Amino acid sequence: MTEQARRPNPPGFPSHGATELPAVTVDTANATLRTPDGFLGDRASSTAFRAILAEWRKRLTAVDKEDPFGDAAPETIGRRQLDKLLAEGDPEVAGLVHGVVEEFAQSFATVVKRLLKLKEWQGTERIVIGGGMRGSRVGELAIGRAAMLLKGEEITIDLIPIRHDPDEAGLIGATQLAPPWIFLGHDALLAVDIGGSNIRVGLVRPHLKKASDLSAACLWESAIWRHRDDKPGREAAIDRLVEMLREMLHKAEKRGLAVAPFIGIGCPGHVEEDGSIAHGAQNLPGDWESERFNLPGRLHAAIPEIGGHGTVVVMHNDAVVQGLSQVPWMGDVKHWGVLTIGTGLGNARFTNRKS
Repeated sequence: MTEQARRPNPPGFPSHGATELPAVTVDTANATLRTPDGFLGDRASSTAFRAILAEWRKRLTAVDKEDPFGDAAPETIGRRQLDKLLAEGDPEVAGLVHGVVEEFAQSFATVVKRLLKLKEWQGTERIVIGGGMRGSRVGELAIGRAAMLLKGEEITIDLIPIRHDPDEAGLIGATQLAPPWIFLGHDALLAVDIGGSNIRVGLVRPHLKKASDLSAACLWESAIWRHRDDKPGREAAIDRLVEMLREMLHKAEKRGLAVAPFIGIGCPGHVEEDGSIAHGAQNLPGDWESERFNLPGRLHAAIPEIGGHGTVVVMHNDAVVQGLSQVPWMGDVKHWGVLTIGTGLGNARFTNRKS
């Protein structure tokens, strides 16, 4: 890895995986809760939800000899289908979905209780819930039920669904990775959200003239690539990502949008100051934890300039970036966090900085 690939960001910009960001301090991210049986967070993921559903199907089949979902494989039963069954389905099937939601909510509440006992999480006033589970009525009910279970134990904490669509929040949060002045005179910025199944690229419009606190920021255009289906190697994945970014720049140029010379990235794992990934990237295509691999450096080398200005790239943990999308609405509390319920359970805790 060359020194140029690992060079620090210019003065005024956060380092990769920074603790101090323009609006918040990142107290902790990617905290792990271990038990003798494994990671406690694994009990509150979309994978865990599917496992609970599979177990209930098994129990019913043992009694009725008939599976309410027929021969459908677990991975083909989407949250939208469950939402519909909950609202319109046979009462017994709807009851099944309610039972799965209840069991998952209890597991989720247990994880939150353990998380709040960590030193870095003590004093947390509110937790924002993002991730794929948030994007469904079933997920929202699980969040609401977990909140009630916690309040029933006199644990004072607000659990609220993330404001933006979870697929958009991971891109919109990139606006909080840079000082707002870089967006002045520009209409949009490039954002990347890397996950264990998908890579999303988007053009985010900060709309600073509408709201200086970035509360009006929105996604203008996006593209998604489900890399898990294609199973590429690391180099092929990076080539595809660069191609997606260049396509976004081309679309912006055709529409006459001035794009800021900035790329914000959310990526799983512990992101080091130099842009390397120490651990937690095992679900990504190829070896992203290699000391010889540096994603920000690779993207800068591929797109060194945007609009005639040198490109600045900032990368942070994906749960952190998704949580950052909520910053404009967290001004009434001091300490808050985010949990992203997806393939795994991402987490981060923030303290608001005084403006």
